[in-house]
Amino acid sequence: MKKILIVEDEEKLRIELKKFLNNNGYEVLILENFEDTINDIKKIDCDLILLDINLPNINGEYILKEIRKENNIPIIMVTSKNTEIDELLSINYGADDFITKPYNKEILLARINRILNRNSSSSKIKYKDIVLDVSKSIIIKDDISIDLTKNELKIFYYLLKNIGKIISRDELMDYLWDNNEFVDDNTLTVNINRLRTKLEGIGLYNTIITKRGQGYIIL
Repeated sequence: MKKILIVEDEEKLRIELKKFLNNNGYEVLILENFEDTINDIKKIDCDLILLDINLPNINGEYILKEIRKENNIPIIMVTSKNTEIDELLSINYGADDFITKPYNKEILLARINRILNRNSSSSKIKYKDIVLDVSKSIIIKDDISIDLTKNELKIFYYLLKNIGKIISRDELMDYLWDNNEFVDDNTLTVNINRLRTKLEGIGLYNTIITKRGQGYIIL
């Protein structure tokens, strides 16, 4: 059963939403304390987050930005505001969708289903003795879990989906740009090196092979 985390300070709304999502086949977790919101969210294992923008002590857009530094979990931003700037900021910070209060719960459910169904087909990729969990932005080996940044995840995912094929630096940068990750040549090099270091840390040496003048390949 898929788990959804509701980060919403309006008690009545989150209780109603929890009941609605439970009735539609989801396990629902609720954050009720907002003193250490970002760290509390990071500790919770879930498949999707419904994140309100207007929270006590902290702004939801800032939470989104901080989570995206480490995790690619699907996030739908929920707000009572109805301005284009909030939608633009949410999308630029990495939100998967955006919905404005008061919203139709059936429409919200359809958006949740779409995002989770989109991710389910390729949420985990096996390679040798590791698993890349795309939804959680981690590499798993035995009992070890390695966090990836958003760029590291996308680079590794793209190379794994093209095993045995040389991927040029331009192709990788085009792929990242198409996914709203604006990187230059130097940033790509930094991310490749960091990804290699993390792989070596779990015993995977020479996983990403450089083909001089051509690009990168995973065999």
